[in-house]
Amino acid sequence: MSLRGLLDILERQQPFTRLNELATDSSASLIDVHCPTSTHPLVTAAVERASGAPLLLVTASGQSAEDMAAMVRDYAPDAEVVVFPSWETLPHERLSPSADTVGRRTAVVRRLTASDEADPLLAPIDVLVASVRAVIQPIVREVADAQPVRLHEGDHCELTDVVDRLVELGYERVDLVERRGHVGVRGGIVDVFPATEEHAVRIEFWGDEVESLRHFAVSDQRSLEPLEHGLLAGPVRELLLTDEVRARARELGEHAPVIAEMCASLAEGVCVEGMESLASVLSAQMVTLLELLPRGIQVVVSEPERVKARAADVLRTAEEFLQAGWHNAAVGADVPIDIAPAPYLTVDEVMATAMTRGGRWWELSSLRSPDPDVDIGAVVPEAYRGDASVAFGDIRQWLGTGSRVIITARGHGPLDRLAEEMADADIPARSSPDVESEAVVSLIRSAAVDGFIFPAAGVVLLTETDLLGQRSTGKADARMPSRRRRTVDPMSLKPGTSWSMSTMGWAST
Repeated sequence: MSLRGLLDILERQQPFTRLNELATDSSASLIDVHCPTSTHPLVTAAVERASGAPLLLVTASGQSAEDMAAMVRDYAPDAEVVVFPSWETLPHERLSPSADTVGRRTAVVRRLTASDEADPLLAPIDVLVASVRAVIQPIVREVADAQPVRLHEGDHCELTDVVDRLVELGYERVDLVERRGHVGVRGGIVDVFPATEEHAVRIEFWGDEVESLRHFAVSDQRSLEPLEHGLLAGPVRELLLTDEVRARARELGEHAPVIAEMCASLAEGVCVEGMESLASVLSAQMVTLLELLPRGIQVVVSEPERVKARAADVLRTAEEFLQAGWHNAAVGADVPIDIAPAPYLTVDEVMATAMTRGGRWWELSSLRSPDPDVDIGAVVPEAYRGDASVAFGDIRQWLGTGSRVIITARGHGPLDRLAEEMADADIPARSSPDVESEAVVSLIRSAAVDGFIFPAAGVVLLTETDLLGQRSTGKADARMPSRRRRTVDPMSLKPGTSWSMSTMGWAST
């Protein structure tokens, strides 16, 4: 299921033809687009399609990045859409980000710097979605250059070389692999849990040949399905203990007694909690995410006002936690690590980097500026809050004027139930993999949260949120009455009667 057909219809409209022109105009640098928040994934997909170049979509939070990525995939199902997560820790804290987070980040970095169209696990990225916190934090250059462990069945390599390389990438050697970032050896078997895999991986060697690669369950060690595309195990630490880093750690420890113990461990090649807080002084080079992306990148900022406010909050929080750490140190706690340059960039610095690399900076805002470069021409639909009579009345009116009406939900259950209710109300509707003709309501699964209306194009998209005023889980609730047990037709009710649509149907309120 996708909403690709919706973009095909709208790209012939004037606002979208203007988007296409600006996406390929080398003289355009800062582009202001006025559009409701619900249309941001659609506009992003349109810009990506028009430019044919990689695109970075910046959101205010990590959750909004995940949601936005899912919605962009609906409009651009053939594009490689990937989320770049941020740390869940602050850069100066004596805490390391989780192996899950680091593994996802380093996998993305690898695909940005060494993509391979022939390798399904290293395919080029078309749309990279990241929260502003992930964008403003510098990255260790050595991580981008680190070679992951890449194995297929039949490859020839030494077992000890594989294990040594995994340890260099930050994996912890243990007797029993239990969580991501662990590696263990038993005879001719290497167990490893890459950060990007759902299950741990068992590598069986026959001499120097990789005989098999299979997932296994860490709970009972039971073998599962083989790896379809082989093993790709990237770094699970963003500070790799190379010879150069270990030498710098030894020297730093001699001049900074507060962190002498940590530096001594790093100098010996031992990973310790919070070591990433020293990345900016132990690494030879820190780079921004923008510097890892191709020149001429399209940077799309969703809700720039919120993004800038969130970036300011992150900077302020980091400073407040640092000051609190010094206060705690006065009463016996560990002294905070405060020897590095500023841990975050500003949004203006990120924008400047994009401009110097020939990029375009798009700002998608629901707040109208005095003279936007593009006004997308969409409006937000009414929130029906479960009022079936009003919703069905509007749908009939839209169909009568020749508009295309699309209703989306996250699961099949709500759509199937809605199809039955619309059939009872004599409204033509059909579940379909893409947008149908003007005469039929298209019921499509998608991750869209809020809908929109394009009056000039005759296009209406409604979501569960628009109809109910709340998100549905997409799962049927067995406590709700089924349609067969309901004897009242909601369309026959007197005006003013309110109904709410659950995953099992419309229930009187």
